[in-house]
Amino acid sequence: MKKKKLRIALAQINCTVGDIEGNARKILEYVQRAKSFEVDVISFPELAITGYPPEDLLLKDSFVGHNLKRMKDLARQISGGILAIVGFVDKDKNKIYNAAGLIYQGKIAVVYHKIHLPNYGVFDEKRYFTPGTRPALFSYAGFMLGVNICEDIWLENGPLKTQAKNGASLIININASPYHMGKIKEREALISRQAKENKIFISYTNLVGGQDELVFDGQSMVIDNGGRVITRLEGFKEDLAITDLELDLVREKASSKSIVISSSDPLSKDNTLLQRLSKSLEPVSEVYQALELGLRDYVYKNGFQRVVIGLSGGVDSALVAALARDALGKENVTGIFMPSRYSSVDSDLDATRLAENLGIKLMRISIEHIYKIYLILLEPHFIGSSKDVTEENLQARIRGNLLMALSNKFGWLVLTTGNKSEMSTGYATLYGDMAGGLSVIKDVPKNLVYKLARYRNSQGPVIPERILTKEPTAELRPNQKDSDSLPKYKELDPILKAYVEDDLNLKAITGLGFSDEVVTKVINLVDRSEYKRRQAPPGIKITPKAFGRDRRMPITNKFRS
Repeated sequence: MKKKKLRIALAQINCTVGDIEGNARKILEYVQRAKSFEVDVISFPELAITGYPPEDLLLKDSFVGHNLKRMKDLARQISGGILAIVGFVDKDKNKIYNAAGLIYQGKIAVVYHKIHLPNYGVFDEKRYFTPGTRPALFSYAGFMLGVNICEDIWLENGPLKTQAKNGASLIININASPYHMGKIKEREALISRQAKENKIFISYTNLVGGQDELVFDGQSMVIDNGGRVITRLEGFKEDLAITDLELDLVREKASSKSIVISSSDPLSKDNTLLQRLSKSLEPVSEVYQALELGLRDYVYKNGFQRVVIGLSGGVDSALVAALARDALGKENVTGIFMPSRYSSVDSDLDATRLAENLGIKLMRISIEHIYKIYLILLEPHFIGSSKDVTEENLQARIRGNLLMALSNKFGWLVLTTGNKSEMSTGYATLYGDMAGGLSVIKDVPKNLVYKLARYRNSQGPVIPERILTKEPTAELRPNQKDSDSLPKYKELDPILKAYVEDDLNLKAITGLGFSDEVVTKVINLVDRSEYKRRQAPPGIKITPKAFGRDRRMPITNKFRS
């Protein structure tokens, strides 16, 4: 069978939910760039016009209508011999669809409706969309091509198999696939298997950027019909990659099996492009970049410029400060050290050294005077009661108030510093250290916090070594250590993963080698802390099951595992 070159472009762009005009302008910009390279076909991410996920904006007729109008306007602006595949929301009577529009010569030539709608984890697509019914197969310049959307490619007997059986040599799959640890390898393995088993090329274009709790990693790819990755775009960055594919021409069969978009020959090429294969990221580097991107986009897409962080001299706030500095620049980060009578000299020195190393501004505000006044005011009402966690939480809430005051006065976004181990067990103070606009490491277990901190130091030492080696402490009472209230983190984190992420019960977790007493304590802490987590700021998802979008438990709940 005769072969000919098809030049495709993968436009891995960062879209903003609701910014329909801005997203469309970006799409047009990338189309123009692709034209300069004589590209035949360019693909954009899933729902590129609206941004992903638009959630209940989809229930607004005005939102869907604006998206449709802008899609038609965009089509009129795209002319010449390039085919653009763009994700948008289609509407038919009272039904809406997650759709891909195939734009050619100023018109939307074909529309494909996503067939398999995910409704698990962070996905709620069945709440909004009606599933499509017909796998899209079309003929373009003598090539038989198929289009599908995200989940459609994950199913072994999904539309991809139908398209391959009917002669497609290339499947163009557009995606908004959110990141979590391990997802990238899982995704690449599945697509490689689909390409090899069905003997087809697959072009996989993924969204990049942060959207509330979600981060989209990009890492779009092209896989050949032997299952080999021949093009891979960079992770966590906007990117455009252009690839030449030698595909079978099936012009004589096209009219009977597909919609004919163009029967003319593909664009003539003056040059042959080298394939671009960006390196896969190491796991800890991958997580760091996800957090950095999620933080940057959350701040800027929500109209903030600067952030403020309470620096304690501990590893959690040190990591958040390093991430903020890397994401936003040192001039946009302010650290606040707020000592009390229980703060150690080492913590003061470590917070100061950290700020100096990062080049960020550091303010020092003692809470001792305010704390004394609180104790004096409450003393007559606390008569007969011994000191307990109440006096500890007062300190955290004073600090939270000070951070929020600075936020109000200067328009700085407060970044909270609690990690997943603390959020899981309720080892955090509501309206205190939980007060803020974004909980950057909310989904990062404590042991991973240390790995990320050491990774950051490997890129250039900024976090003082003592922060990484000293015993974790909240410093809210004399000689306090986290291990006074919690199991050691090396034991706690695996139990939390088993219970929160893997949904194992007490018997199954103790079967992993943990004591019944410790597991019972941890499970009770998790279950009793749901009301706290419900009131926490959003946090960036990096594990397979994060609190909030992934794990939605009732607050009032008498069931115990």
